[in-house]
Amino acid sequence: MEYRKLGLTDIKVSRLCFGVLTVGPLQANLPVTEGAGVIRYALENGVNFFDTAQCYKTYPYIREAMKGCSDKAVIASKSYAYTAEMMADSVEEARKEMDRDVIDIFLLHEQESALTIKGHWEAYEYLLKCKQRGVIRAAGISTHTVAGVRAAARIPEIDVIHPLYNMNGVGIMDGTVNDMTAAIAEAAKAGKGIYGMKALGGGNLLSDVEKAFSFVLRNDDLQAVAVGAKTIDEVAMNIMLFNGEPVPETVRDKVKSVPRTLHIEEWCRGCGKCVSRCSAGAIQLIDGRAKADAAACRLCGYCGPVCEDFCIKII
Repeated sequence: MEYRKLGLTDIKVSRLCFGVLTVGPLQANLPVTEGAGVIRYALENGVNFFDTAQCYKTYPYIREAMKGCSDKAVIASKSYAYTAEMMADSVEEARKEMDRDVIDIFLLHEQESALTIKGHWEAYEYLLKCKQRGVIRAAGISTHTVAGVRAAARIPEIDVIHPLYNMNGVGIMDGTVNDMTAAIAEAAKAGKGIYGMKALGGGNLLSDVEKAFSFVLRNDDLQAVAVGAKTIDEVAMNIMLFNGEPVPETVRDKVKSVPRTLHIEEWCRGCGKCVSRCSAGAIQLIDGRAKADAAACRLCGYCGPVCEDFCIKII
Protein backbone atom coordinates (compact mmCIF):
# COMPACT_ATOMS: atom_id res chain seq x y z
CA MET A 1 0.00 0.00 0.00
CA GLU A 2 1.23 3.48 -0.90
CA TYR A 3 1.17 6.14 1.83
CA ARG A 4 1.31 9.91 1.38
CA LYS A 5 1.49 12.93 3.65
CA LEU A 6 -1.77 14.86 3.66
CA GLY A 7 -0.84 18.31 2.37
CA LEU A 8 1.15 20.35 4.87
CA THR A 9 -0.07 18.32 7.85
CA ASP A 10 2.05 15.67 9.55
CA ILE A 11 -0.63 13.04 8.87
CA LYS A 12 0.44 10.11 6.68
CA VAL A 13 -2.41 8.21 5.03
CA SER A 14 -2.87 5.19 2.78
CA ARG A 15 -3.79 6.08 -0.80
CA LEU A 16 -6.92 3.97 -0.32
CA CYS A 17 -9.23 5.44 2.30
CA PHE A 18 -12.14 3.29 3.53
CA GLY A 19 -15.44 5.20 3.28
CA VAL A 20 -17.31 3.75 6.25
CA LEU A 21 -20.76 5.07 5.24
CA THR A 22 -21.34 1.92 3.18
CA VAL A 23 -21.45 -0.55 6.09
CA GLY A 24 -23.74 1.55 8.28
CA PRO A 25 -27.48 2.05 8.79
CA LEU A 26 -27.85 4.53 5.92
CA GLN A 27 -26.71 1.97 3.34
CA ALA A 28 -25.89 -1.75 3.86
CA ASN A 29 -26.96 -1.64 7.55
CA LEU A 30 -24.67 -4.50 8.51
CA PRO A 31 -24.68 -5.75 12.10
CA VAL A 32 -21.97 -3.90 14.01
CA THR A 33 -19.77 -6.96 14.45
CA GLU A 34 -19.96 -7.81 10.74
CA GLY A 35 -19.29 -4.26 9.56
CA ALA A 36 -16.45 -3.93 12.07
CA GLY A 37 -14.95 -7.10 10.64
CA VAL A 38 -14.86 -5.56 7.16
CA ILE A 39 -13.17 -2.43 8.54
CA ARG A 40 -10.69 -4.50 10.55
CA TYR A 41 -9.76 -6.52 7.46
CA ALA A 42 -8.89 -3.26 5.66
CA LEU A 43 -6.77 -2.09 8.61
CA GLU A 44 -4.90 -5.39 8.78
CA ASN A 45 -4.16 -5.25 5.05
CA GLY A 46 -2.56 -1.82 4.78
CA VAL A 47 -5.43 0.67 4.87
CA ASN A 48 -4.83 3.14 7.69
CA PHE A 49 -7.29 5.89 6.67
CA PHE A 50 -11.03 5.76 7.47
CA ASP A 51 -13.65 8.38 6.62
CA THR A 52 -16.94 8.75 8.49
CA ALA A 53 -19.36 11.48 9.61
CA GLN A 54 -21.64 12.22 12.51
CA CYS A 55 -24.75 11.63 10.39
CA TYR A 56 -23.54 8.23 9.09
CA LYS A 57 -24.09 6.63 12.54
CA THR A 58 -21.03 4.42 12.00
CA TYR A 59 -18.98 5.34 15.07
CA PRO A 60 -19.86 2.03 16.82
CA TYR A 61 -18.46 0.10 13.84
CA ILE A 62 -15.16 1.96 14.02
CA ARG A 63 -14.92 1.58 17.80
CA GLU A 64 -15.41 -2.17 17.52
CA ALA A 65 -13.01 -2.51 14.57
CA MET A 66 -10.21 -0.57 16.23
CA LYS A 67 -10.09 -2.46 19.52
CA GLY A 68 -6.47 -3.04 20.42
CA CYS A 69 -5.05 -1.13 17.44
CA SER A 70 -6.67 2.30 17.50
CA ASP A 71 -3.27 4.01 17.30
CA LYS A 72 -2.67 2.55 13.82
CA ALA A 73 -5.63 4.31 12.21
CA VAL A 74 -6.22 7.82 10.90
CA ILE A 75 -9.88 8.79 11.36
CA ALA A 76 -11.67 11.64 9.58
CA SER A 77 -15.16 12.72 10.58
CA LYS A 78 -17.54 15.45 9.50
CA SER A 79 -20.35 17.53 10.96
CA TYR A 80 -23.07 19.88 9.68
CA ALA A 81 -22.64 22.02 12.82
CA TYR A 82 -22.70 25.78 12.28
CA THR A 83 -22.25 27.06 15.85
CA ALA A 84 -19.44 26.50 18.33
CA GLU A 85 -21.83 24.72 20.71
CA MET A 86 -23.05 22.35 18.00
CA MET A 87 -19.51 21.58 16.90
CA ALA A 88 -18.42 20.96 20.48
CA ASP A 89 -21.19 18.38 20.76
CA SER A 90 -20.13 16.82 17.44
CA VAL A 91 -16.48 16.51 18.40
CA GLU A 92 -17.24 15.10 21.83
CA GLU A 93 -19.72 12.61 20.37
CA ALA A 94 -17.05 11.37 17.96
CA ARG A 95 -14.43 11.05 20.70
CA LYS A 96 -16.76 9.23 23.06
CA GLU A 97 -18.45 6.89 20.58
CA MET A 98 -15.20 5.90 18.86
CA ASP A 99 -13.30 5.78 22.17
CA ARG A 100 -10.55 8.08 20.88
CA ASP A 101 -8.94 10.99 22.68
CA VAL A 102 -7.94 12.56 19.34
CA ILE A 103 -9.88 12.69 16.07
CA ASP A 104 -7.24 13.10 13.38
CA ILE A 105 -9.30 15.13 10.90
CA PHE A 106 -12.58 16.95 11.43
CA LEU A 107 -14.43 18.59 8.57
CA LEU A 108 -17.37 20.88 7.94
CA HIS A 109 -19.73 18.61 6.01
CA GLU A 110 -20.83 19.48 2.42
CA GLN A 111 -19.77 23.08 2.02
CA GLU A 112 -20.90 24.61 -1.28
CA SER A 113 -19.08 27.94 -1.51
CA ALA A 114 -17.28 30.73 0.30
CA LEU A 115 -20.71 31.86 1.51
CA THR A 116 -21.58 28.56 3.20
CA ILE A 117 -18.11 28.35 4.76
CA LYS A 118 -18.65 31.86 6.14
CA GLY A 119 -22.01 30.77 7.52
CA HIS A 120 -20.33 27.88 9.35
CA TRP A 121 -17.26 29.82 10.46
CA GLU A 122 -18.19 29.89 14.14
CA ALA A 123 -18.16 26.10 14.11
CA TYR A 124 -14.89 26.09 12.19
CA GLU A 125 -13.28 28.42 14.71
CA TYR A 126 -14.18 25.86 17.37
CA LEU A 127 -12.32 23.22 15.34
CA LEU A 128 -9.28 25.50 15.26
CA LYS A 129 -9.41 25.72 19.06
CA CYS A 130 -9.64 21.91 19.20
CA LYS A 131 -6.56 21.75 17.01
CA GLN A 132 -4.68 24.06 19.39
CA ARG A 133 -5.69 21.84 22.33
CA GLY A 134 -4.62 18.67 20.51
CA VAL A 135 -8.16 17.26 20.35
CA ILE A 136 -7.97 17.13 16.55
CA ARG A 137 -4.91 17.21 14.30
CA ALA A 138 -6.33 18.91 11.18
CA ALA A 139 -9.51 20.65 10.07
CA GLY A 140 -11.18 21.31 6.74
CA ILE A 141 -14.26 20.83 4.60
CA SER A 142 -15.97 18.25 2.41
CA THR A 143 -17.67 19.47 -0.76
CA HIS A 144 -19.49 18.38 -3.91
CA THR A 145 -18.74 21.67 -5.69
CA VAL A 146 -15.94 23.27 -7.65
CA ALA A 147 -16.74 26.54 -5.87
CA GLY A 148 -16.26 24.85 -2.49
CA VAL A 149 -12.79 23.58 -3.42
CA ARG A 150 -11.73 26.96 -4.79
CA ALA A 151 -13.00 28.81 -1.73
CA ALA A 152 -11.24 26.44 0.67
CA ALA A 153 -8.00 26.69 -1.31
CA ARG A 154 -7.88 30.40 -0.51
CA ILE A 155 -8.53 30.12 3.23
CA PRO A 156 -5.25 29.70 5.16
CA GLU A 157 -6.91 28.09 8.18
CA ILE A 158 -8.20 25.15 6.13
CA ASP A 159 -5.85 22.15 6.18
CA VAL A 160 -7.82 19.47 4.33
CA ILE A 161 -10.33 19.36 1.47
CA HIS A 162 -12.47 16.31 0.69
CA PRO A 163 -13.96 16.86 -2.79
CA LEU A 164 -16.25 14.72 -4.94
CA TYR A 165 -14.22 13.49 -7.92
CA ASN A 166 -14.76 10.80 -10.53
CA MET A 167 -14.10 10.26 -14.22
CA ASN A 168 -17.63 11.20 -15.37
CA GLY A 169 -18.19 14.05 -12.95
CA VAL A 170 -21.20 12.26 -11.43
CA GLY A 171 -22.46 14.35 -8.51
CA ILE A 172 -20.43 17.53 -9.17
CA MET A 173 -23.03 20.21 -8.58
CA ASP A 174 -21.60 23.18 -10.44
CA GLY A 175 -19.25 22.17 -13.22
CA THR A 176 -17.44 19.46 -15.14
CA VAL A 177 -14.80 16.97 -14.11
CA ASN A 178 -12.23 19.20 -15.85
CA ASP A 179 -13.37 22.13 -13.72
CA MET A 180 -12.96 20.04 -10.58
CA THR A 181 -9.53 18.81 -11.70
CA ALA A 182 -8.39 22.43 -12.11
CA ALA A 183 -9.81 23.42 -8.71
CA ILE A 184 -8.07 20.50 -7.01
CA ALA A 185 -4.79 21.50 -8.64
CA GLU A 186 -5.25 25.03 -7.30
CA ALA A 187 -5.88 23.67 -3.80
CA ALA A 188 -2.85 21.35 -3.97
CA LYS A 189 -0.66 24.27 -5.01
CA ALA A 190 -1.90 26.10 -1.91
CA GLY A 191 -0.66 23.19 0.23
CA LYS A 192 -4.03 21.68 1.12
CA GLY A 193 -4.34 18.02 1.98
CA ILE A 194 -6.80 16.51 -0.50
CA TYR A 195 -8.59 13.19 -0.47
CA GLY A 196 -11.30 12.46 -3.00
CA MET A 197 -14.71 10.85 -2.62
CA LYS A 198 -17.20 9.06 -4.89
CA ALA A 199 -14.59 7.64 -7.27
CA LEU A 200 -17.28 5.18 -8.38
CA GLY A 201 -19.96 7.86 -8.59
CA GLY A 202 -22.01 6.40 -5.76
CA GLY A 203 -21.87 2.98 -7.39
CA ASN A 204 -22.99 4.29 -10.77
CA LEU A 205 -19.55 3.49 -12.28
CA LEU A 206 -19.28 -0.05 -10.89
CA SER A 207 -19.27 -1.50 -14.40
CA ASP A 208 -16.03 0.41 -15.13
CA VAL A 209 -14.34 0.04 -11.74
CA GLU A 210 -10.78 -0.38 -13.04
CA LYS A 211 -11.08 2.58 -15.39
CA ALA A 212 -12.68 4.67 -12.63
CA PHE A 213 -9.92 3.89 -10.13
CA SER A 214 -7.21 4.43 -12.74
CA PHE A 215 -8.62 7.90 -13.43
CA VAL A 216 -8.49 9.11 -9.83
CA LEU A 217 -5.13 7.49 -9.10
CA ARG A 218 -3.52 9.28 -12.03
CA ASN A 219 -4.22 12.58 -10.29
CA ASP A 220 -1.21 13.12 -8.03
CA ASP A 221 -2.93 16.08 -6.38
CA LEU A 222 -5.08 13.55 -4.49
CA GLN A 223 -3.15 12.12 -1.59
CA ALA A 224 -5.92 9.57 -0.97
CA VAL A 225 -9.28 8.46 -2.34
CA ALA A 226 -12.19 7.29 -0.17
CA VAL A 227 -13.98 4.19 -1.45
CA GLY A 228 -16.82 2.39 0.30
CA ALA A 229 -17.15 -1.38 0.67
CA LYS A 230 -19.55 -3.69 2.44
CA THR A 231 -17.73 -7.04 2.20
CA ILE A 232 -14.21 -8.30 2.80
CA ASP A 233 -14.01 -9.35 -0.87
CA GLU A 234 -14.80 -5.79 -1.99
CA VAL A 235 -12.07 -4.45 0.30
CA ALA A 236 -9.61 -7.05 -1.01
CA MET A 237 -10.40 -6.11 -4.62
CA ASN A 238 -10.06 -2.38 -3.89
CA ILE A 239 -6.67 -2.94 -2.24
CA MET A 240 -5.42 -4.98 -5.20
CA LEU A 241 -6.56 -2.39 -7.72
CA PHE A 242 -5.01 0.48 -5.73
CA ASN A 243 -1.77 -1.51 -5.47
CA GLY A 244 -1.73 -2.24 -9.20
CA GLU A 245 -2.06 -5.96 -8.59
CA PRO A 246 -4.06 -8.44 -10.71
CA VAL A 247 -7.42 -9.40 -9.23
CA PRO A 248 -8.10 -13.16 -9.28
CA GLU A 249 -11.31 -14.18 -11.05
CA THR A 250 -12.47 -15.86 -7.85
CA VAL A 251 -12.42 -12.49 -6.08
CA ARG A 252 -14.12 -10.73 -9.00
CA ASP A 253 -16.86 -13.37 -9.05
CA LYS A 254 -17.48 -12.99 -5.33
CA VAL A 255 -17.74 -9.20 -5.67
CA LYS A 256 -20.10 -9.49 -8.63
CA SER A 257 -22.29 -11.94 -6.73
CA VAL A 258 -23.01 -9.46 -3.94
CA PRO A 259 -26.68 -8.36 -4.24
CA ARG A 260 -27.01 -4.69 -5.17
CA THR A 261 -29.91 -2.32 -5.15
CA LEU A 262 -30.74 1.17 -6.37
CA HIS A 263 -30.82 3.43 -3.32
CA ILE A 264 -32.55 6.84 -3.43
CA GLU A 265 -31.71 9.18 -0.57
CA GLU A 266 -34.43 10.70 1.58
CA TRP A 267 -33.56 14.24 0.48
CA CYS A 268 -34.87 13.57 -3.07
CA ARG A 269 -36.84 16.63 -4.28
CA GLY A 270 -38.88 14.72 -6.85
CA CYS A 271 -37.67 16.63 -9.90
CA GLY A 272 -38.44 13.61 -12.11
CA LYS A 273 -35.28 13.69 -14.25
CA CYS A 274 -34.39 10.14 -13.23
CA VAL A 275 -37.88 8.98 -14.22
CA SER A 276 -37.43 10.39 -17.72
CA ARG A 277 -33.93 8.87 -18.02
CA CYS A 278 -34.92 5.34 -16.98
CA SER A 279 -35.66 3.33 -20.11
CA ALA A 280 -36.70 0.35 -17.97
CA GLY A 281 -39.53 2.25 -16.32
CA ALA A 282 -38.14 1.27 -12.94
CA ILE A 283 -38.46 4.69 -11.25
CA GLN A 284 -41.68 6.50 -10.42
CA LEU A 285 -42.57 9.61 -8.47
CA ILE A 286 -44.62 8.64 -5.44
CA ASP A 287 -45.64 11.20 -2.81
CA GLY A 288 -43.22 13.71 -4.28
CA ARG A 289 -40.16 11.45 -4.21
CA ALA A 290 -38.51 9.08 -6.65
CA LYS A 291 -39.08 5.41 -5.83
CA ALA A 292 -37.34 2.47 -7.51
CA ASP A 293 -38.93 -0.84 -8.45
CA ALA A 294 -36.19 -3.36 -7.65
CA ALA A 295 -37.75 -6.00 -9.89
CA ALA A 296 -37.64 -3.74 -12.95
CA CYS A 297 -34.30 -2.00 -12.23
CA ARG A 298 -31.38 -3.18 -14.41
CA LEU A 299 -28.78 -1.44 -12.18
CA CYS A 300 -27.37 0.25 -15.29
CA GLY A 301 -26.62 3.45 -13.37
CA TYR A 302 -27.82 5.74 -16.15
CA CYS A 303 -30.16 7.56 -13.78
CA GLY A 304 -27.40 8.62 -11.38
CA PRO A 305 -25.72 11.30 -13.51
CA VAL A 306 -28.98 13.20 -14.12
CA CYS A 307 -29.66 13.65 -10.40
CA GLU A 308 -28.44 17.14 -9.52
CA ASP A 309 -28.66 16.39 -5.78
CA PHE A 310 -26.65 13.13 -5.96
CA CYS A 311 -29.51 11.18 -4.40
CA ILE A 312 -29.15 8.02 -6.47
CA LYS A 313 -26.63 5.35 -5.55
CA ILE A 314 -26.12 1.67 -6.30
CA ILE A 315 -25.19 -0.16 -3.11
